Amino acid sequence: MRAHAIAPLELDSYQRAARLILSHHLVTSTYPDGNALPLLRRWATELRDDLRELLGYRLEVTETTARLFTVADRLDPGAGTATHTDRPFDRRRYAYLALALAALGRAGGQISLSELADHVAADAAQVDGVDLVTDRAVDRDAFVDAVAWLATRGAIALADGDAGAWATDPDIGEALYDIDRSVVAALFRPAQALQHLHSVRGLLAGQDGSSGASDGGRAEAAQRIRHALIQRPVVYAEGLDDAEALQLALPRTTADLELLTGLVAERRAEGVALVDTSARMSDLRFPGTGTVAQVALLLAGEICDRVLDPDSAPPPRHRIPRDEHDTLLAAIDAALPRSSVFATLATTEDPDAPPPDVPSGESDQPGHPMVDDAWLASTIGGLVDTYGRTFAAQWQADPAGLADAAVGLLAKLGLVARIPGGVLALPALARFRGATVSVRKRDPRIELFPDETSETESHE
Repeated sequence: MRAHAIAPLELDSYQRAARLILSHHLVTSTYPDGNALPLLRRWATELRDDLRELLGYRLEVTETTARLFTVADRLDPGAGTATHTDRPFDRRRYAYLALALAALGRAGGQISLSELADHVAADAAQVDGVDLVTDRAVDRDAFVDAVAWLATRGAIALADGDAGAWATDPDIGEALYDIDRSVVAALFRPAQALQHLHSVRGLLAGQDGSSGASDGGRAEAAQRIRHALIQRPVVYAEGLDDAEALQLALPRTTADLELLTGLVAERRAEGVALVDTSARMSDLRFPGTGTVAQVALLLAGEICDRVLDPDSAPPPRHRIPRDEHDTLLAAIDAALPRSSVFATLATTEDPDAPPPDVPSGESDQPGHPMVDDAWLASTIGGLVDTYGRTFAAQWQADPAGLADAAVGLLAKLGLVARIPGGVLALPALARFRGATVSVRKRDPRIELFPDETSETESHE
């Protein structure tokens, strides 16, 4: 690793650059901020070599952009992008984003929002199940969300007008954008043409069924584990094959990543997590602010108390289901527009063929404790009764939705796993047992315009 030769006084700067590109993948002169690109350009040579050696990632740095091309071993159901208000992109928004990128790649130096919408609408009409009708407010809102995503990353820059006004009334509002062609080109560059694939499985690494017996196989297993440590909140030994479990247990696996990123490896018998003490690499901070994050923290403590309660019957134990990845693959493949596949150039993989062997997850260890949906609903109801006045208004009237959002957050963090009828408490959840809450109470004597009497009373 080139990082071994970096002076100790400069190592922090190098690690900040590594965390930056690993968390954003695209860096421009304005995204995520004006200082990011100069920092990456300073360490471009070292990062390019180390990222390729450890992770198999390709880093391209130019005068205007830095782009990290990652490798995916498995699909992550919790991954994805979101709007500026943290609303996850749906299928409509992803489709508009892809079509807008294609249209910008064919455009000149500037484009109006209505003109871009016309291009996207024309292209969408050629894809089954996708359309953009600018007379529909829901379509306009989704389209503007995709455009805002591009603007945030510097692919386009507002030169005049207001996209919000266009979304409200396209006959009155308008917006004009400057196009940064270098950013547009860097945003979407797949390793292979999507029209040459019968299945999304073709975009994943390690789908050739190679074993971990050879030296090359061990190197691939080590790289998969490093990918998992970087991409997931926690990597559990359960479910790994023998080669991957061995690599997870080796100190060098985490030591190399600690040197690269400055993260701290927390190792337990159940698995390993890289802890971001800088709080600048993870896209999801926990504990965090907001009703959902706070309720999720309280719920984590309640689940731990239930699992460890000596006065209650031990909860039933179950293993984590192992078919989620294949289910996700099948769901995505079912939505692929088959009419766009170039049959003569497509890969020969059969989308209906059985998937490569995956670890069964069988071991001598018992399963994970389960709490059922009824207990979750009751517990959330109790939290709403106790702390509801401090919650956001939308959640005070929707405890069922609050429970689903809080459990979803815990699942995304690898602290619980959803199963039919309830959730499984995973080992990392124990980090948050004994969580306490302090609610600040408003002083009833404080008034916006206190009179003389209240001022006297407040000083007594």
